[in-house]
Amino acid sequence: MTVHHYVDRKTSRGVPEKFFGDPIVSFLYSRVREDAGWLFKALTSSHLTSLLGALHFDIRPASPERMRRRLARELGIAFNECVDSLETLDTPRKVFERRIRYWECRPMESNPRAIVSPADARLLVGSFQQTSRLHLKDKFFWYEEMFGKGKLEWYDAFGGGDFAVLRLTPDKYHYNHVPVTGVVRDIYEIDGVFQSCHPAVIIAQATPHSKNQRTVTIIDTDVSGGTQVGLVAMIEVVALMIGNIVQSYSAERYEAPSPIKAGMWVERGCPKSLFRPGSSTVVLLFQKERVQFRDDILANLRRSDLKSLYSKAWGESWVETDVDVRATIAEAVTKGDQ
Repeated sequence: MTVHHYVDRKTSRGVPEKFFGDPIVSFLYSRVREDAGWLFKALTSSHLTSLLGALHFDIRPASPERMRRRLARELGIAFNECVDSLETLDTPRKVFERRIRYWECRPMESNPRAIVSPADARLLVGSFQQTSRLHLKDKFFWYEEMFGKGKLEWYDAFGGGDFAVLRLTPDKYHYNHVPVTGVVRDIYEIDGVFQSCHPAVIIAQATPHSKNQRTVTIIDTDVSGGTQVGLVAMIEVVALMIGNIVQSYSAERYEAPSPIKAGMWVERGCPKSLFRPGSSTVVLLFQKERVQFRDDILANLRRSDLKSLYSKAWGESWVETDVDVRATIAEAVTKGDQ
C-alpha cells in the first residue's frame, strides 16, 4: 500500500492520503508504459482521456442520493458548502464541478499584498536559484518548456524566481481562483498529453508538468491597485480524465462568467477557471526576490516525522501542505525585506 502524508494546515497534523485510482495509475505507469508504449500513448491522448472521463463521471447512478452519501463518506466532500441544490448534483461530474459559497467557506484576508492559493490543493514550493534549499524545479518540470515555444519574454522574466506547485485531488473543489490582483498581459494554451498528477507519476516520469496540456496566464501586478509582486504566471495543467480547462472569470461570485483575455483586470480571489473532473495541477511562477512564502508552509516542507513519496524518492524531506483556495500562501517582498 502506498504511504504518503501531507500536513493539514489548520491543525499541523500529518494526514495519510488515500489515493483515488491508485490501481489504474500503477497499471498505466508500470506494465503499460514499459511493455506497450503505443497503448500508454493512446491512453494519455486527448480523445481517450475524454472518453475515460465520460465513462467515469457522466453516467447517472441509479441512486444519486446514495452516490452523494458515499462521496461524502469516502472523500469527505462537504455538500453543505454547495451553491446548487443537492438534487441537481446527480452525476459524479456535477459533484466534482460543484460551485461553493467560497465567500463564506473560504475567507480571504484583506492584506492587498498577499498572494492567495488559487485552489483547494496540496502545496509544495520551490526556487529556480541553484543556491536555494528549495531548488526543486527539475523534479517537477523543465523551466525551458513550461512557457512553450516563442515565449522568450516570459522565459527571461521569471529566471531565478520562485514557484508553487498545487496538486488538486479528485475530491477537491475544481474551480481555480485568481491568486493576485492585476492586468492580464498574456494567455495562451499549449498542447500536450494527459498524464496523471499522482505523486508516484511525478517521481517516475520526467517532468510531467511541462509535457501535459496546459494554459498559461501572465498577470502584471505592478499596476495601480495591483498586488505589487511583479509578473505572476499561473499555469493550469490538465491531467488524466480531464478534457479541458474552461476559462470563466467572474468578478462577483459566479455571476456573468467570461473568458480571460489579454488586457483584462482580474481581482485576487475571484473564480478564474474550471478543471474538468480528475486530478490536476496549478503551477505559480514568481519573479526573483518578489515573494516570501509563509513560514508554516516552509516549516511543513521539511517535516521529517512524516512519510512522503517525494521525501522517499529524493532523499530529503519534501512534504505537502493542504491549503484552502483564497488562503494566503505568500506575501510581497518589500525593499526592507531583501
